[in-house]
Amino acid sequence: MTFDSKVYSLDIAEIIDREVGRQIDKSNTNRIGYFHQNIFNFIGREDGWSVPESGYDIVNMEKKVFVEMKNKHNTMNSSSSQKTYMRMLNTLTQDPDSLCILVEVLAKSSQNIPWVVSLDGQQVNNERIRRMSIDKFYELITGDKFAFRKLCETLPLVLDDVMSDIKINSNSNTVMEELSQHSPVILKSLYLLAFRKYEGFQNFNLQ
Repeated sequence: MTFDSKVYSLDIAEIIDREVGRQIDKSNTNRIGYFHQNIFNFIGREDGWSVPESGYDIVNMEKKVFVEMKNKHNTMNSSSSQKTYMRMLNTLTQDPDSLCILVEVLAKSSQNIPWVVSLDGQQVNNERIRRMSIDKFYELITGDKFAFRKLCETLPLVLDDVMSDIKINSNSNTVMEELSQHSPVILKSLYLLAFRKYEGFQNFNLQ
């Protein structure tokens, strides 16, 4: 924030406002991920689909299907991809009839293909480890190839209905007020909060 305020000639309050917005957006993204996963406690429940408390994100123990869900096709780095793939391979080792699926909400395209990864420099794939876009996953569960599109069409209407029925506690942004309690110089308050247990910061001087 010090660099941003000096290099880009931005007011520190504006920078804090942007950061608060970024953190809110991050929290919202996490909640959307929660929605994408936990809706399967309801969709397909009668056919055995569920969201376990730990382990895979979504499972169907009757059909032996195990799902890991990611928001975007490039969410995982190489190490994370390998770890997830090895976990799925281990599942297949325990039960060769299992089907493991990496579902991507924002995939490059509509797809249901073998997931190919690089392990120790070698390209590895297994027909029972799939990489699937979320529209294909909805089709797998519902039997309707347009199920995900229908969800997207219906979601705004449902949210409007829900929002009209509940009172939203829209907490105002109190960050600036809280910072000013430490020092009238906002940037100094940030340093005092971040480094208050570091040597010398008890007498930190910033004009």
